[in-house]
Amino acid sequence: MTGGAPRQTRTLPPWWAVLLVAVALAALAFSIGRFSAFGATATALPGTDSPEAGFARDMQVHHGQAIEMAMDIYRTTQSDDIRVLAYDIATTQSGQKGEFYDWLVKWNLPQSGGPLMSWMAGADTGHEHGGSTDAAPSQAELMAQMGMATDAELAAMRAATGTAADCDFLALMIRHHQGAIPMAEALVQLGSEPRARQVAQGVISTQSAEIDLMTSLQQKLACTP
Repeated sequence: MTGGAPRQTRTLPPWWAVLLVAVALAALAFSIGRFSAFGATATALPGTDSPEAGFARDMQVHHGQAIEMAMDIYRTTQSDDIRVLAYDIATTQSGQKGEFYDWLVKWNLPQSGGPLMSWMAGADTGHEHGGSTDAAPSQAELMAQMGMATDAELAAMRAATGTAADCDFLALMIRHHQGAIPMAEALVQLGSEPRARQVAQGVISTQSAEIDLMTSLQQKLACTP
């Protein structure tokens, strides 16, 4: 008889269960926010041109692609590390995406409006966003500044298999996170709504830690630049 307890492993659900959890989290975040609106005070709400509204709109777009990429790799990866990471990203960002949607509902604001990242003007994040030149940037240029993957990059990741697909996912998601952090930093600097600033600070902390984790996974898998 050998000593010691058996090693515990983290068992993850099938991909369709992750999707159901992600949808449920988004719905829960929306429902909680709707009920909390009944107890709101008469303080001024963020306007449609506010940093809070811009952040909520842009981060819904940003999180939407992260969830899509995470679900794609979750279905196909053979790596337990990648599967755990993808599960965490899909569920966490689904809940946040639902909360961003609900902010705009509670504030009686449209879910879309204005060029991407235009609300960040005046923030000191160490990154140039939006109108840094005389010519207005194109939608594709703005998406690139946000760290978003192109359709061709997503197609290549989906076409890859094994470690190659895992490495593609890590590279795209690191860049994706690196695009989100300056947006969250801008809201912390420019915003005034307490919950929005709290969530933005959480995005900075969580996604910075995930970048470090993904960088270590790249080294573990010997991903090439």
